[in-house]
Amino acid sequence: MFTGIIEVKGFVKSIKKDNENMTMEIQSGISNLLKPDQSVSHNGACLTVTKKTRNSHFVTAVKETLEKTNLRLLKTGDVINLERSLIMGMRLDGHFVQGHIDHTSKVTKVINHNGSKEIVVELARADHGLIVEKGSVCLNGVSLTVSKLKKNSFSVVIIPYTLEHTNLKNVKKGSLLNVEFDIFGKYVQRIIRTEYIH
Repeated sequence: MFTGIIEVKGFVKSIKKDNENMTMEIQSGISNLLKPDQSVSHNGACLTVTKKTRNSHFVTAVKETLEKTNLRLLKTGDVINLERSLIMGMRLDGHFVQGHIDHTSKVTKVINHNGSKEIVVELARADHGLIVEKGSVCLNGVSLTVSKLKKNSFSVVIIPYTLEHTNLKNVKKGSLLNVEFDIFGKYVQRIIRTEYIH
C-alpha cells in the first residue's frame, strides 16, 4: 500500500529481457535503504526488490505488468518515480494507492499555466464511473486531484514542486501514463453492478 507521494526520482541503469519478463536495475537515493522482498512503487506499479548494490536495486516486471503499464517503454537513462510502502501510523498525505495499475492512458493535451501544468488524459467510457471531479487519481504513481471531468477525458493540474520532483515534468502530448483509479470508487462500482445483476 502506498500514498502516491513520490519519495525520489530514480534512473534506469540497465534493462535485461528474460523471456516474457523484464529485469531493471534502478539507481536512486533510496536504493541503499532497500532490502530484498520489499515492495516499492515504480511509476505507480508495485514491484518486489530482488537484490541491491550500493546505490541501485533490481526489480522484475512480469508479462501482465508490462502489458498494463508503461514500464515496457522504459529505456536506459529514463527517469522513474519511486515510493516505498506506507508505514502505518504515519500521516497519509496522498490517498490509498495499491500499486496495481488499471491500464495506461494517453495524454491528449498539456497546457502550461503560470508556474503549473495542466495534463489532460483520455478516459475510456468504461472507466467514467471510477472517477469524480475533485476526487483522487494516481498517475505514474503520483497522487493527484481531478480538476476537470469530461465525457472522454479528465484533467489534473501539477504544481511546480511536483513537476520538479517527479517524471511528470517530462510528460507531453502522446505520453502514456500509468493510471490507478481510487480503490473506493472500484468497490462502489462493483457493488452497484452486483445489485443490478441481482
